[in-house]
Amino acid sequence: MKKTLYILTLIFSTSLAQANVDLAWNNLVSRKGDVSTYPSVVENLIKEKLYFTSLPYIKEYLTVYEGKYDQKMDYLIDEVATHVGVKQFEVMPSKFLARSNSPMIKYILAKKLFRTGDYNKVLDTLNAAIPANHPAKPYALLLEGSSFSILKKYKSAISSFKACVDKSESEMGRQSDKNRKQQLSINRDYCIVGVSRSQFANGEYEEANLSYLDLQKASHIWPEILFEEAWNSFYLRDYNRTLGKLVTYKAPVLHYIFNPEVEILRALTYMELCLWEDTKKVVDTFYAKYQNSHEEVLKFLKKHGKDYKYFYLMAKSYKNGKKPGNELLKNMVDFATKDPAFLELYENFHSGRNELEFVKKMRNKNFARILNINLKESMLLHRNLIGAYVRKSLHMMARQVDKTMQDMSYIKLEVIRYKKRELYQLANNDRSRGDIKNLQRTDKQYFWDFNGEFWADELGDYVFTLKSECR
Repeated sequence: MKKTLYILTLIFSTSLAQANVDLAWNNLVSRKGDVSTYPSVVENLIKEKLYFTSLPYIKEYLTVYEGKYDQKMDYLIDEVATHVGVKQFEVMPSKFLARSNSPMIKYILAKKLFRTGDYNKVLDTLNAAIPANHPAKPYALLLEGSSFSILKKYKSAISSFKACVDKSESEMGRQSDKNRKQQLSINRDYCIVGVSRSQFANGEYEEANLSYLDLQKASHIWPEILFEEAWNSFYLRDYNRTLGKLVTYKAPVLHYIFNPEVEILRALTYMELCLWEDTKKVVDTFYAKYQNSHEEVLKFLKKHGKDYKYFYLMAKSYKNGKKPGNELLKNMVDFATKDPAFLELYENFHSGRNELEFVKKMRNKNFARILNINLKESMLLHRNLIGAYVRKSLHMMARQVDKTMQDMSYIKLEVIRYKKRELYQLANNDRSRGDIKNLQRTDKQYFWDFNGEFWADELGDYVFTLKSECR
């Protein structure tokens, strides 16, 4: 009996699904493919969660339709963008996006303006365009706070970031989807850090120091924020705490973090303490680790150019356990594939496979053929968007290494200059090395091996006890 009931339920649900698709087909056929029917077509497709499949109809409607705009499409765009992400729309020209009053599209337009550096226009676009209860509101508040901060309107920035924290948390409470909750959690955490960043930019280092503590160590973004905390301590001239923050990156659990500028800050901190040998060792170790590998990475990137499919497949292979031979490249790919933005793109892409299975089973084979073409077009673009994101991330990291190498060369020259000056001072004044004999330079203080010494609740709380040797 139960088995019979299950089969009947399955048949009934399948027939409902087919009915929605049939309605979409009838809308197209009755008006001979008239673009004005696309809102109804999209509406029926998304009832069956065919989000990627509906994208070409949305884009064509925004691009070519010249009649009276159907406001229904705004709601549909919001729904689709929530499930496929905003990247699919970001690649469209702004003049077509501007036709829509969709709050999600307004947010996307603001993001595009943010990239061009037109921050005042970002604020104008966001102002009153996104209702307080709209799913895009938390992300819009993050963008708003970032724009205010860049414009040096720090009080307004902090106000927006705090509103973003509250809005993200309230939206999380209404969400049942695990992935959406995670995205909102990451957005909230960036807004928490936005408060600290604004205070830091405004020279309020003590306040920033306390605000950074509001970010939980369980956060996805906490490891990358350690570096910012270290800089804040550096500006407070708390050099031992700076070194303590930086040494946390040696923890095995944080092996994937890629930020060569950590070594720059470490070297600068030793310089402030006039620990020239320690500074030199940081520089030499950096060159030994990165110089040859960096040249290989540059050749690799040049070889594959803008082959987005290759970069997508490389990331996919990496997630499946296939690692590149170059250690630097492996570290870079590891970091890129753990980035929340990459993970969202990647997860959305794989959800499109469910749509492919649905389309294959459709009874209307003519419509199935059309939808299959639409779906493949959307999925191909999404695959390339993932590949482009990975490529861009690798190029940015390669530039980071290049810049860090240049900075390291300057630091090395500075060390030589300072050491030479100190030698002259010692010769003229017959001075000894001062209090160096009182420094208990243990391995834990200087060269920690980290063989199981870390506990999760202690990461980031290390403080060195070095004494300055400056004269």
